Amino acid sequence: MRRTVGLPIALVAAVVVAEAAVLVLRPRDLGPAPLPVEARAYFSRDQLEKGERFRSGQLWLYGARLVIEGGVLILLVRRPPERLRRAGRRRPIVAAAAAAAALSVAVGLAPLPISAIAQQRARDVGLVTQGWDGWAGDVAKSEAIGALFAAAGGGLLILGMRRFGRRWWIPGAAVVAAFGVIVTYAGPVVLDPLFNDFKRLPAGQTRTDVLDLARRAGVDVGEVYEIDASRRTSAANAYVNGLGHTKRVVLYDNLLRDFTPAQVRLVVAHELGHVRHRDVPRGLLYLALVAPFGMLAVARLGERLSPPGAAGTPLALPAMVLAVAVVAPVITVTSNQLSRAVERSADGFALELTREPETQIAFQRRIAVKNVSDPDPPGWVTFLLGTHPPTLERIGQAATAASASSREG
Repeated sequence: MRRTVGLPIALVAAVVVAEAAVLVLRPRDLGPAPLPVEARAYFSRDQLEKGERFRSGQLWLYGARLVIEGGVLILLVRRPPERLRRAGRRRPIVAAAAAAAALSVAVGLAPLPISAIAQQRARDVGLVTQGWDGWAGDVAKSEAIGALFAAAGGGLLILGMRRFGRRWWIPGAAVVAAFGVIVTYAGPVVLDPLFNDFKRLPAGQTRTDVLDLARRAGVDVGEVYEIDASRRTSAANAYVNGLGHTKRVVLYDNLLRDFTPAQVRLVVAHELGHVRHRDVPRGLLYLALVAPFGMLAVARLGERLSPPGAAGTPLALPAMVLAVAVVAPVITVTSNQLSRAVERSADGFALELTREPETQIAFQRRIAVKNVSDPDPPGWVTFLLGTHPPTLERIGQAATAASASSREG
């Protein structure tokens, strides 16, 4: 009876706390309210159809990938390998680490054909510039890193089960929060360079513009880097990551090459908005608030899925991983609400800092076409998967600012 009652309460609590954390951490200043705009006013019919076709096909492939990954986990839960049953009788922690690494690789490689199809579709529309050898190398590195993290997580999970029993989720939540801080701090200098080359933005007009914007925004920008993204993709982007000494603004080389200086300034202003609003620490605080209840839900669901007597042994791993695969997307849908609000707030900050709404409109049009985006996806797609506001909403926000500017003029 205890487990029957505990599971639904834990699942509901995880969602409620995640929603509450979104409300608490949501930016208060979201910038101008977007005006309703029509897609046909900014994009041609061919551009809209191309973006919709690409998005729709990639979504189907994404769904197929989830089905395959889930199917592998369900199969391992229902029919665990005999070797997994025997593992860990002498060294359960070491055996769990090895089993978790193997499980990570199996789940990662099973949908590889689907990933290859998605890669080819992106190449067909000109979004991918990387050859198959480069892609295979990236997959190998990603799987190796994932296996190392999984091994550490699997070993700690079984250690926690053996020492804390059904309350293992309490120290488990602390480990998840600490892991988020460590990866955020160390990722830019340890993990990111494994996939791309970074160089400090050289002296010149762009660097001068960045430093001037940072001074006007009243933020410590840390360091500004250019990344060689063009060897993989034609898509343009920029981002902020890191903490303390590793804090940085990263600009894609094709953003610097293919967009006007005014558009680059606007993107930099957006990223400075993230720095000014402390959005990276905000994300870590969200993780710290949600992790205990999320881990409780994982623990109770994993118990329900595990075979009898599996607790504290490597046999519990497939069920716990499947529980994570169920709980994490639910919380992610909720956290995406916060992400969209944070991005809208950064857009508003950029509009206020640069006072160039027409540049924002031109940039959003151009980057949507360049990145083969769907400017106006269905609402359910934005709700479930959207980390940023849709392109039309971002154009509408800039249109509001442009209208206000014209009235002031």
